[in-house]
Amino acid sequence: MPALPKAFTDTLRDLPGLDLPAFLQVHDSPERITSIRLQPVKAATPPVLFPQLTVTPVPWSRYGYYLSSRPSFTFDPYFHAGAYYVQEASSMFLEEAVRQTVNTGQPLKALDLCAAPGGKSTLLQSILHPGSLLVANEVIKPRAAVLADNITRWGADNVVVTNNDPRDFARLPDFFDLVTVDAPCSGSGLFRRDPEAVHEWSYDNVILCSQRQQRILADALPALKPGGILIYSTCSYAMEEDEQIADWLTGEMDMEHMPLNVDPAWNVVPGGNGCGYRFYPDKIKGEGFFIACFRKAGADISPKDFLKNSPKKNKAQLPLLPEKDAARIRPWLKEDIASLKEGIAPVFILHNGEAIILPSQLAADLPLLQKHLYIRKAGVKAGQLTPKELVPDHQLALSTIIAPGLPAVELTQEEALRYLRKEDLQLDAPSKGWTLMRFGGMNLGWAKVLPNRVNNYYPKEMRILKAGTPDY
Repeated sequence: MPALPKAFTDTLRDLPGLDLPAFLQVHDSPERITSIRLQPVKAATPPVLFPQLTVTPVPWSRYGYYLSSRPSFTFDPYFHAGAYYVQEASSMFLEEAVRQTVNTGQPLKALDLCAAPGGKSTLLQSILHPGSLLVANEVIKPRAAVLADNITRWGADNVVVTNNDPRDFARLPDFFDLVTVDAPCSGSGLFRRDPEAVHEWSYDNVILCSQRQQRILADALPALKPGGILIYSTCSYAMEEDEQIADWLTGEMDMEHMPLNVDPAWNVVPGGNGCGYRFYPDKIKGEGFFIACFRKAGADISPKDFLKNSPKKNKAQLPLLPEKDAARIRPWLKEDIASLKEGIAPVFILHNGEAIILPSQLAADLPLLQKHLYIRKAGVKAGQLTPKELVPDHQLALSTIIAPGLPAVELTQEEALRYLRKEDLQLDAPSKGWTLMRFGGMNLGWAKVLPNRVNNYYPKEMRILKAGTPDY
Protein backbone atom coordinates (compact mmCIF):
# COMPACT_ATOMS: atom_id res chain seq x y z
CA MET A 1 0.00 0.00 0.00
CA PRO A 2 1.17 3.62 -0.49
CA ALA A 3 3.13 5.26 2.32
CA LEU A 4 0.95 7.01 4.87
CA PRO A 5 1.23 10.79 4.38
CA LYS A 6 2.99 12.78 7.09
CA ALA A 7 -0.07 15.04 7.46
CA PHE A 8 -1.98 11.94 8.54
CA THR A 9 0.65 10.36 10.80
CA ASP A 10 1.14 13.70 12.58
CA THR A 11 -2.49 13.47 13.72
CA LEU A 12 -1.86 10.06 15.32
CA ARG A 13 0.84 10.99 17.82
CA ASP A 14 -1.48 11.88 20.70
CA LEU A 15 -4.04 9.13 20.21
CA PRO A 16 -4.84 7.04 23.31
CA GLY A 17 -2.78 3.86 23.52
CA LEU A 18 -1.22 4.13 20.06
CA ASP A 19 2.22 2.59 19.45
CA LEU A 20 3.15 4.57 16.35
CA PRO A 21 6.15 2.48 15.18
CA ALA A 22 4.12 -0.75 15.50
CA PHE A 23 1.16 0.93 13.80
CA LEU A 24 3.28 2.01 10.83
CA GLN A 25 4.94 -1.40 10.63
CA VAL A 26 1.63 -3.26 10.35
CA HIS A 27 0.56 -0.90 7.56
CA ASP A 28 3.75 -1.81 5.69
CA SER A 29 3.05 -5.52 6.13
CA PRO A 30 1.47 -7.46 3.24
CA GLU A 31 -0.77 -9.37 5.68
CA ARG A 32 -4.50 -8.89 5.14
CA ILE A 33 -7.20 -10.17 7.47
CA THR A 34 -10.29 -11.98 6.15
CA SER A 35 -13.26 -12.66 8.41
CA ILE A 36 -16.82 -13.84 7.99
CA ARG A 37 -19.86 -14.09 10.24
CA LEU A 38 -22.26 -16.99 9.96
CA GLN A 39 -26.03 -16.78 9.52
CA PRO A 40 -26.73 -19.03 12.53
CA VAL A 41 -30.10 -20.26 11.26
CA LYS A 42 -28.55 -21.46 8.00
CA ALA A 43 -24.98 -22.48 8.89
CA ALA A 44 -23.79 -23.85 12.22
CA THR A 45 -20.13 -24.69 11.53
CA PRO A 46 -17.68 -22.86 9.25
CA PRO A 47 -15.51 -25.94 8.46
CA VAL A 48 -18.41 -27.26 6.35
CA LEU A 49 -18.33 -24.03 4.31
CA PHE A 50 -14.53 -23.69 4.06
CA PRO A 51 -13.04 -27.20 4.41
CA GLN A 52 -9.83 -26.13 2.66
CA LEU A 53 -9.08 -23.26 5.05
CA THR A 54 -8.01 -22.88 8.65
CA VAL A 55 -10.86 -21.26 10.55
CA THR A 56 -10.46 -19.57 13.97
CA PRO A 57 -13.04 -17.69 16.07
CA VAL A 58 -13.25 -13.91 16.35
CA PRO A 59 -13.04 -13.58 20.16
CA TRP A 60 -15.81 -11.00 20.62
CA SER A 61 -18.34 -12.55 18.23
CA ARG A 62 -20.36 -15.72 18.72
CA TYR A 63 -20.68 -16.26 14.97
CA GLY A 64 -17.52 -14.56 13.65
CA TYR A 65 -14.51 -16.41 12.23
CA TYR A 66 -11.16 -15.59 10.67
CA LEU A 67 -10.20 -17.39 7.47
CA SER A 68 -6.57 -18.32 6.78
CA SER A 69 -6.86 -16.85 3.28
CA ARG A 70 -9.43 -15.01 1.21
CA PRO A 71 -11.45 -17.27 -1.12
CA SER A 72 -13.35 -16.03 -4.16
CA PHE A 73 -16.63 -15.26 -2.42
CA THR A 74 -18.22 -14.30 -5.73
CA PHE A 75 -17.92 -17.92 -6.87
CA ASP A 76 -19.01 -19.51 -3.60
CA PRO A 77 -22.64 -20.72 -3.76
CA TYR A 78 -22.82 -20.63 0.04
CA PHE A 79 -22.27 -16.86 -0.11
CA HIS A 80 -25.23 -16.43 -2.47
CA ALA A 81 -27.33 -18.69 -0.23
CA GLY A 82 -26.79 -16.24 2.63
CA ALA A 83 -24.88 -18.74 4.78
CA TYR A 84 -22.50 -16.01 5.95
CA TYR A 85 -21.65 -12.33 5.63
CA VAL A 86 -18.12 -11.12 4.86
CA GLN A 87 -17.49 -8.60 7.63
CA GLU A 88 -14.45 -6.89 9.07
CA ALA A 89 -13.65 -8.47 12.46
CA SER A 90 -13.28 -5.26 14.50
CA SER A 91 -16.77 -4.10 13.55
CA MET A 92 -18.19 -7.38 14.89
CA PHE A 93 -17.52 -5.94 18.35
CA LEU A 94 -20.97 -4.39 17.95
CA GLU A 95 -22.27 -7.77 19.14
CA GLU A 96 -20.45 -7.43 22.46
CA ALA A 97 -21.66 -3.84 22.84
CA VAL A 98 -25.29 -4.85 22.26
CA ARG A 99 -25.18 -7.86 24.57
CA GLN A 100 -23.82 -5.73 27.42
CA THR A 101 -26.20 -2.79 27.06
CA VAL A 102 -29.64 -4.15 26.10
CA ASN A 103 -31.75 -7.14 27.07
CA THR A 104 -31.57 -9.35 24.00
CA GLY A 105 -33.91 -11.82 25.70
CA GLN A 106 -36.96 -9.65 25.00
CA PRO A 107 -38.36 -8.14 21.78
CA LEU A 108 -36.94 -4.70 20.98
CA LYS A 109 -37.37 -2.04 18.35
CA ALA A 110 -33.99 -1.30 16.81
CA LEU A 111 -32.76 1.13 14.16
CA ASP A 112 -29.54 0.72 12.19
CA LEU A 113 -29.38 4.26 10.84
CA CYS A 114 -26.48 4.09 8.36
CA ALA A 115 -26.93 0.46 7.42
CA ALA A 116 -25.56 -0.21 3.91
CA PRO A 117 -24.20 -2.58 2.81
CA GLY A 118 -25.73 -4.55 5.70
CA GLY A 119 -22.99 -5.94 7.95
CA LYS A 120 -24.24 -4.46 11.18
CA SER A 121 -27.91 -4.99 10.31
CA THR A 122 -27.40 -8.70 9.71
CA LEU A 123 -25.38 -8.89 12.94
CA LEU A 124 -28.14 -7.18 14.91
CA GLN A 125 -30.78 -9.44 13.40
CA SER A 126 -28.85 -12.52 14.53
CA ILE A 127 -28.46 -11.51 18.17
CA LEU A 128 -31.71 -9.68 18.95
CA HIS A 129 -34.80 -11.52 20.14
CA PRO A 130 -36.59 -13.01 17.10
CA GLY A 131 -39.71 -11.04 18.04
CA SER A 132 -37.82 -7.77 17.57
CA LEU A 133 -38.39 -5.21 14.83
CA LEU A 134 -35.24 -4.04 13.03
CA VAL A 135 -35.31 -1.01 10.74
CA ALA A 136 -32.24 -0.91 8.47
CA ASN A 137 -31.91 2.51 6.85
CA GLU A 138 -29.68 3.91 4.12
CA VAL A 139 -29.98 7.45 2.77
CA ILE A 140 -28.29 6.83 -0.62
CA LYS A 141 -30.69 5.10 -3.00
CA PRO A 142 -28.27 2.73 -4.85
CA ARG A 143 -26.75 1.67 -1.53
CA ALA A 144 -30.24 1.05 -0.14
CA ALA A 145 -30.78 -1.39 -3.02
CA VAL A 146 -27.58 -3.26 -2.07
CA LEU A 147 -28.74 -3.29 1.55
CA ALA A 148 -32.09 -4.79 0.56
CA ASP A 149 -30.36 -7.52 -1.49
CA ASN A 150 -28.12 -8.45 1.45
CA ILE A 151 -31.10 -8.58 3.82
CA THR A 152 -32.82 -10.86 1.29
CA ARG A 153 -29.79 -13.20 1.28
CA TRP A 154 -29.76 -13.20 5.07
CA GLY A 155 -33.34 -14.48 4.96
CA ALA A 156 -34.78 -12.64 7.98
CA ASP A 157 -38.47 -11.78 8.08
CA ASN A 158 -38.41 -9.13 10.86
CA VAL A 159 -36.44 -6.44 9.01
CA VAL A 160 -37.71 -3.28 7.30
CA VAL A 161 -35.31 -1.61 4.83
CA THR A 162 -35.87 2.13 4.50
CA ASN A 163 -34.34 4.82 2.28
CA ASN A 164 -34.52 8.00 4.36
CA ASP A 165 -32.51 10.95 5.59
CA PRO A 166 -31.78 10.71 9.33
CA ARG A 167 -33.96 13.76 10.00
CA ASP A 168 -37.03 11.79 8.86
CA PHE A 169 -36.80 9.61 11.98
CA ALA A 170 -37.66 12.58 14.19
CA ARG A 171 -41.23 11.86 13.05
CA LEU A 172 -41.07 8.76 15.27
CA PRO A 173 -40.34 10.28 18.70
CA ASP A 174 -39.35 7.87 21.50
CA PHE A 175 -39.94 4.88 19.21
CA PHE A 176 -36.73 2.81 19.29
CA ASP A 177 -35.12 0.94 22.19
CA LEU A 178 -31.78 0.76 20.37
CA VAL A 179 -30.19 2.95 17.70
CA THR A 180 -26.87 2.08 16.09
CA VAL A 181 -25.01 4.68 14.04
CA ASP A 182 -21.97 3.46 12.13
CA ALA A 183 -21.36 6.97 10.88
CA PRO A 184 -19.89 8.00 7.53
CA CYS A 185 -16.31 8.95 8.31
CA SER A 186 -12.90 9.78 6.84
CA GLY A 187 -12.09 6.06 6.69
CA SER A 188 -8.52 6.00 7.99
CA GLY A 189 -9.15 2.77 9.85
CA LEU A 190 -9.59 0.95 6.54
CA PHE A 191 -6.39 2.08 4.81
CA ARG A 192 -5.01 -1.47 4.78
CA ARG A 193 -8.18 -2.82 3.16
CA ASP A 194 -8.57 0.09 0.73
CA PRO A 195 -5.14 1.58 -0.05
CA GLU A 196 -6.64 4.05 -2.54
CA ALA A 197 -8.39 5.77 0.37
CA VAL A 198 -4.97 6.97 1.56
CA HIS A 199 -4.88 9.45 -1.32
CA GLU A 200 -8.34 10.79 -0.43
CA TRP A 201 -7.58 11.54 3.22
CA SER A 202 -7.32 15.15 4.39
CA TYR A 203 -7.76 16.89 7.70
CA ASP A 204 -10.41 19.11 6.12
CA ASN A 205 -12.40 15.97 5.35
CA VAL A 206 -12.04 14.83 8.97
CA ILE A 207 -13.64 18.08 10.13
CA LEU A 208 -16.35 17.82 7.50
CA CYS A 209 -17.13 14.26 8.62
CA SER A 210 -17.23 15.32 12.27
CA GLN A 211 -19.80 17.99 11.48
CA ARG A 212 -21.85 15.53 9.43
CA GLN A 213 -21.74 12.99 12.28
CA GLN A 214 -23.13 15.55 14.72
CA ARG A 215 -25.94 16.41 12.32
CA ILE A 216 -26.83 12.74 11.81
CA LEU A 217 -26.91 12.06 15.55
CA ALA A 218 -28.86 15.20 16.40
CA ASP A 219 -31.45 14.32 13.76
CA ALA A 220 -31.87 10.72 14.92
CA LEU A 221 -31.78 11.02 18.72
CA PRO A 222 -35.42 12.14 19.09
CA ALA A 223 -36.44 8.69 17.83
CA LEU A 224 -34.62 6.98 20.73
CA LYS A 225 -36.69 6.35 23.86
CA PRO A 226 -35.61 7.83 27.19
CA GLY A 227 -33.48 5.12 28.73
CA GLY A 228 -32.78 3.75 25.24
CA ILE A 229 -29.31 2.81 24.00
CA LEU A 230 -27.24 4.53 21.30
CA ILE A 231 -24.19 2.72 19.91
CA TYR A 232 -21.94 4.99 17.86
CA SER A 233 -19.02 3.77 15.75
CA THR A 234 -16.63 4.84 13.02
CA CYS A 235 -13.72 3.36 11.07
CA SER A 236 -11.67 6.51 11.69
CA TYR A 237 -8.77 7.11 14.07
CA ALA A 238 -9.46 10.86 14.34
CA MET A 239 -10.43 12.07 17.80
CA GLU A 240 -12.59 14.70 16.07
CA GLU A 241 -14.78 11.85 14.80
CA ASP A 242 -14.50 9.65 17.88
CA GLU A 243 -13.89 10.96 21.43
CA GLN A 244 -14.90 14.52 20.58
CA ILE A 245 -18.25 13.25 19.26
CA ALA A 246 -18.63 11.23 22.47
CA ASP A 247 -17.88 14.35 24.54
CA TRP A 248 -20.46 16.29 22.53
CA LEU A 249 -23.08 13.60 23.11
CA THR A 250 -22.54 13.56 26.87
CA GLY A 251 -22.03 17.30 27.21
CA GLU A 252 -24.75 18.70 24.98
CA MET A 253 -27.14 15.92 23.98
CA ASP A 254 -28.08 14.55 27.41
CA MET A 255 -26.49 11.15 26.82
CA GLU A 256 -24.71 9.04 29.46
CA HIS A 257 -21.63 7.07 28.44
CA MET A 258 -21.86 3.35 29.22
CA PRO A 259 -18.56 1.53 29.88
CA LEU A 260 -18.23 -2.11 28.85
CA ASN A 261 -16.44 -5.07 30.40
CA VAL A 262 -13.71 -5.86 27.87
CA ASP A 263 -11.41 -8.85 28.17
CA PRO A 264 -7.82 -7.51 28.50
CA ALA A 265 -6.62 -10.38 26.29
CA TRP A 266 -8.42 -8.78 23.35
CA ASN A 267 -6.02 -5.77 23.37
CA VAL A 268 -8.85 -3.31 22.80
CA VAL A 269 -7.72 0.16 23.92
CA PRO A 270 -9.96 2.43 26.06
CA GLY A 271 -10.70 5.73 24.35
CA GLY A 272 -9.64 9.13 25.58
CA ASN A 273 -11.22 10.28 28.86
CA GLY A 274 -12.33 6.66 29.34
CA CYS A 275 -15.00 7.07 26.67
CA GLY A 276 -15.38 4.43 23.97
CA TYR A 277 -12.99 1.80 22.67
CA ARG A 278 -10.29 1.83 20.00
CA PHE A 279 -9.12 -1.01 17.77
CA TYR A 280 -5.59 -0.72 16.36
CA PRO A 281 -4.44 -3.24 13.70
CA ASP A 282 -1.07 -3.77 15.40
CA LYS A 283 -2.85 -4.85 18.62
CA ILE A 284 -5.83 -6.83 17.35
CA LYS A 285 -6.54 -9.04 14.35
CA GLY A 286 -8.65 -6.57 12.43
CA GLU A 287 -8.81 -3.04 11.10
CA GLY A 288 -9.08 0.36 12.76
CA PHE A 289 -12.36 0.96 14.57
CA PHE A 290 -13.93 3.07 17.31
CA ILE A 291 -17.13 2.29 19.22
CA ALA A 292 -18.91 3.88 22.18
CA CYS A 293 -22.22 3.20 23.95
CA PHE A 294 -24.62 5.69 25.52
CA ARG A 295 -27.92 5.73 27.37
CA LYS A 296 -30.43 8.48 26.70
CA ALA A 297 -31.36 10.44 29.81
CA GLY A 298 -34.73 9.79 31.38
CA ALA A 299 -36.50 6.78 32.77
CA ASP A 300 -37.67 3.90 30.62
CA ILE A 301 -41.17 4.64 29.39
CA SER A 302 -43.93 2.41 30.74
CA PRO A 303 -46.07 0.73 28.06
CA LYS A 304 -49.05 2.87 29.15
CA ASP A 305 -47.15 6.17 28.89
CA PHE A 306 -45.54 5.11 25.64
CA LEU A 307 -48.90 4.46 24.03
CA LYS A 308 -50.18 7.80 25.31
CA ASN A 309 -47.20 9.84 24.06
CA SER A 310 -46.19 7.90 20.97
CA PRO A 311 -47.05 9.09 17.46
CA LYS A 312 -50.59 8.16 16.54
CA LYS A 313 -50.83 5.01 14.51
CA ASN A 314 -51.94 5.39 10.95
CA LYS A 315 -55.66 4.66 10.79
CA ALA A 316 -55.17 2.99 7.42
CA GLN A 317 -55.30 -0.77 7.75
CA LEU A 318 -52.92 -3.18 6.12
CA PRO A 319 -54.36 -4.74 2.94
CA LEU A 320 -54.73 -8.25 4.35
CA LEU A 321 -54.98 -11.22 2.03
CA PRO A 322 -58.30 -13.06 2.14
CA GLU A 323 -58.04 -16.15 4.31
CA LYS A 324 -58.48 -18.43 1.30
CA ASP A 325 -55.35 -16.89 -0.27
CA ALA A 326 -53.36 -16.92 2.98
CA ALA A 327 -54.18 -20.62 3.24
CA ARG A 328 -52.51 -21.16 -0.14
CA ILE A 329 -49.25 -19.70 1.18
CA ARG A 330 -49.04 -21.48 4.54
CA PRO A 331 -47.89 -24.83 3.08
CA TRP A 332 -44.79 -23.03 1.78
CA LEU A 333 -43.79 -22.07 5.36
CA LYS A 334 -42.25 -23.99 8.22
CA GLU A 335 -44.99 -25.82 10.07
CA ASP A 336 -44.22 -24.19 13.45
CA ILE A 337 -44.62 -20.73 11.88
CA ALA A 338 -47.69 -21.47 9.76
CA SER A 339 -49.54 -22.98 12.72
CA LEU A 340 -49.02 -20.15 15.24
CA LYS A 341 -52.07 -18.77 16.98
CA GLU A 342 -53.69 -15.50 15.97
CA GLY A 343 -51.86 -12.53 17.48
CA ILE A 344 -48.41 -14.05 17.04
CA ALA A 345 -48.94 -15.78 13.70
CA PRO A 346 -47.51 -14.19 10.54
CA VAL A 347 -49.68 -11.65 8.75
CA PHE A 348 -50.23 -11.95 5.00
CA ILE A 349 -50.76 -8.74 3.03
CA LEU A 350 -51.06 -7.76 -0.62
CA HIS A 351 -48.78 -5.06 -2.03
CA ASN A 352 -48.57 -4.17 -5.72
CA GLY A 353 -50.12 -7.50 -6.63
CA GLU A 354 -47.70 -9.58 -4.57
CA ALA A 355 -48.18 -11.41 -1.28
CA ILE A 356 -45.91 -10.40 1.59
CA ILE A 357 -45.39 -12.25 4.87
CA LEU A 358 -44.94 -10.11 7.98
CA PRO A 359 -44.21 -11.26 11.54
CA SER A 360 -46.77 -9.93 14.00
CA GLN A 361 -44.60 -7.17 15.52
CA LEU A 362 -43.63 -5.83 12.10
CA ALA A 363 -47.26 -5.91 10.97
CA ALA A 364 -48.32 -3.95 14.06
CA ASP A 365 -45.83 -1.16 13.36
CA LEU A 366 -45.81 -1.12 9.57
CA PRO A 367 -48.70 1.38 9.10
CA LEU A 368 -46.88 3.91 11.27
CA LEU A 369 -43.56 3.31 9.48
CA GLN A 370 -45.27 3.61 6.09
CA LYS A 371 -46.75 6.94 7.09
CA HIS A 372 -43.40 8.54 7.90
CA LEU A 373 -40.73 6.63 5.94
CA TYR A 374 -39.98 5.41 2.42
CA ILE A 375 -39.93 1.63 2.70
CA ARG A 376 -37.80 -0.35 0.29
CA LYS A 377 -38.47 -3.80 1.71
CA ALA A 378 -40.51 -5.26 4.58
CA GLY A 379 -40.83 -8.83 5.74
CA VAL A 380 -40.57 -11.60 3.14
CA LYS A 381 -42.16 -11.40 -0.29
CA ALA A 382 -43.94 -14.71 -0.88
CA GLY A 383 -44.67 -14.07 -4.54
CA GLN A 384 -47.57 -13.46 -6.91
CA LEU A 385 -50.83 -15.33 -6.45
CA THR A 386 -52.48 -16.33 -9.73
CA PRO A 387 -55.78 -18.23 -10.03
CA LYS A 388 -53.78 -21.45 -10.48
CA GLU A 389 -50.70 -21.12 -8.31
CA LEU A 390 -48.28 -19.06 -6.22
CA VAL A 391 -45.43 -17.80 -8.38
CA PRO A 392 -42.83 -17.84 -5.58
CA ASP A 393 -40.41 -14.96 -5.06
CA HIS A 394 -36.65 -15.18 -4.55
CA GLN A 395 -37.08 -13.70 -1.06
CA LEU A 396 -39.13 -16.73 -0.04
CA ALA A 397 -36.48 -19.14 -1.33
CA LEU A 398 -33.73 -17.56 0.78
CA SER A 399 -35.89 -16.89 3.83
CA THR A 400 -35.47 -18.72 7.13
CA ILE A 401 -39.24 -19.32 7.31
CA ILE A 402 -39.58 -21.47 4.19
CA ALA A 403 -40.78 -25.06 4.61
CA PRO A 404 -37.96 -27.63 4.42
CA GLY A 405 -39.94 -30.28 2.52
CA LEU A 406 -40.64 -28.43 -0.73
CA PRO A 407 -39.49 -29.96 -4.05
CA ALA A 408 -35.75 -29.36 -4.44
CA VAL A 409 -32.73 -30.40 -6.49
CA GLU A 410 -29.23 -30.60 -5.01
CA LEU A 411 -26.78 -29.04 -7.47
CA THR A 412 -23.10 -29.72 -8.01
CA GLN A 413 -20.81 -26.73 -7.67
CA GLU A 414 -20.59 -26.38 -11.46
CA GLU A 415 -24.39 -26.55 -11.77
CA ALA A 416 -24.83 -24.06 -8.91
CA LEU A 417 -22.57 -21.53 -10.62
CA ARG A 418 -24.44 -21.97 -13.89
CA TYR A 419 -27.67 -21.35 -12.02
CA LEU A 420 -26.23 -18.26 -10.27
CA ARG A 421 -25.14 -16.87 -13.66
CA LYS A 422 -28.74 -17.38 -14.80
CA GLU A 423 -27.63 -19.81 -17.50
CA ASP A 424 -29.57 -22.79 -18.86
CA LEU A 425 -29.64 -25.95 -16.77
CA GLN A 426 -30.01 -29.60 -17.67
CA LEU A 427 -31.40 -31.38 -14.62
CA ASP A 428 -32.80 -34.77 -13.80
CA ALA A 429 -35.51 -33.44 -11.48
CA PRO A 430 -37.81 -35.95 -9.71
CA SER A 431 -40.89 -33.76 -10.18
CA LYS A 432 -42.19 -30.94 -12.36
CA GLY A 433 -43.17 -27.42 -11.36
CA TRP A 434 -41.59 -24.93 -8.94
CA THR A 435 -38.40 -26.42 -7.54
CA LEU A 436 -35.76 -25.09 -5.17
CA MET A 437 -32.19 -25.11 -6.40
CA ARG A 438 -29.89 -26.09 -3.53
CA PHE A 439 -26.19 -26.37 -2.85
CA GLY A 440 -24.93 -28.15 0.26
CA GLY A 441 -28.50 -28.30 1.52
CA MET A 442 -28.97 -24.51 1.28
CA ASN A 443 -31.47 -22.82 -1.00
CA LEU A 444 -30.16 -20.67 -3.85
CA GLY A 445 -33.45 -19.79 -5.54
CA TRP A 446 -36.21 -21.11 -7.79
CA ALA A 447 -36.42 -22.88 -11.11
CA LYS A 448 -39.51 -24.16 -12.85
CA VAL A 449 -39.08 -27.68 -14.17
CA LEU A 450 -41.08 -28.30 -17.35
CA PRO A 451 -41.35 -31.50 -19.41
CA ASN A 452 -38.72 -30.39 -21.92
CA ARG A 453 -36.70 -27.67 -20.20
CA VAL A 454 -35.82 -25.94 -16.92
CA ASN A 455 -36.62 -22.23 -16.58
CA ASN A 456 -34.04 -20.45 -14.42
CA TYR A 457 -35.75 -17.87 -12.17
CA TYR A 458 -32.65 -16.53 -10.42
CA PRO A 459 -33.04 -12.70 -10.24
CA LYS A 460 -31.28 -11.03 -13.14
CA GLU A 461 -30.03 -8.16 -10.96
CA MET A 462 -28.33 -10.57 -8.51
CA ARG A 463 -26.67 -12.91 -11.02
CA ILE A 464 -22.90 -13.46 -11.16
CA LEU A 465 -21.45 -11.33 -13.94
CA LYS A 466 -17.73 -11.95 -13.42
CA ALA A 467 -15.97 -14.65 -15.39
CA GLY A 468 -14.00 -17.19 -13.42
CA THR A 469 -14.14 -20.30 -11.30
CA PRO A 470 -13.71 -21.09 -7.60
CA ASP A 471 -10.15 -21.08 -6.31
CA TYR A 472 -10.74 -24.06 -4.03
